[in-house]
Amino acid sequence: MRDATVTAEGDRIRWVELPGSDAPRVYLHGLGATAAAYFAEAAAHPLLAGHRTLMVDLLGHGLSDRPQDFDYSLESHADTLAAALTEAGVTGAEVIAHSMGGSVAVVLADRHPELVSRLVLIDANLDPIEPSKGALGSSGIAAYSEAEFTDGGWEEVRDRAGAFWWTTMRLTDRTALYRSAVQLTRGTVPTMRELLVRSRVPRTFLHPEADGPLPGEDGLRQAGVSVVAVADCGHNIMLDAPEAFAGLTAAALAA
Repeated sequence: MRDATVTAEGDRIRWVELPGSDAPRVYLHGLGATAAAYFAEAAAHPLLAGHRTLMVDLLGHGLSDRPQDFDYSLESHADTLAAALTEAGVTGAEVIAHSMGGSVAVVLADRHPELVSRLVLIDANLDPIEPSKGALGSSGIAAYSEAEFTDGGWEEVRDRAGAFWWTTMRLTDRTALYRSAVQLTRGTVPTMRELLVRSRVPRTFLHPEADGPLPGEDGLRQAGVSVVAVADCGHNIMLDAPEAFAGLTAAALAA
């Protein structure tokens, strides 16, 4: 396990690192997840192995510190991630990022372009989301006030989330989980979609075929984003369809 100090208060981001050569690869998890649990199988796949690999836990999540005075905005997540990557000597990384991590990766590429050479986004959030009580994911969490969520609302979210997501969600600080969800639903200005469209690095967006056409797909394609529908999977593409994910990601990184 490696770490780097990323705030003035001394908070640390931690990651699991695999040695390798060529362009470094950075894997980012989604809301309430941890990178190694979601990406270890993919990173070790013969089609993807061999590069220096960093499976990074964002602040408030997994192995990383849980500051209570941090706003957990996408911009703040991106900036602290940038500080960790800089400390690790990473530049020009190939960033493979899931869900909220994909949103952070888009912001990272816009704010710190020297750190990112390619993006592979896995069913990432690109637009603001309307909070909705009882919904799964960030929308349902953001429908609470912070006090409601930390004082017991998290138990309702736990029961809706199910055992699989709760396995890593329980490792996430409740304040961090709530604020990250709220900031994710609010998005950025310009939106993550607009940041992705104006980016000039090679970009691939993987999404589940079962969800139907990706909203705004034509605009993304016109901007040079490769949009790929993946069969026989849900939101966690790398876990639900590991062989397809490895092949599609390897192709995206070689293009």
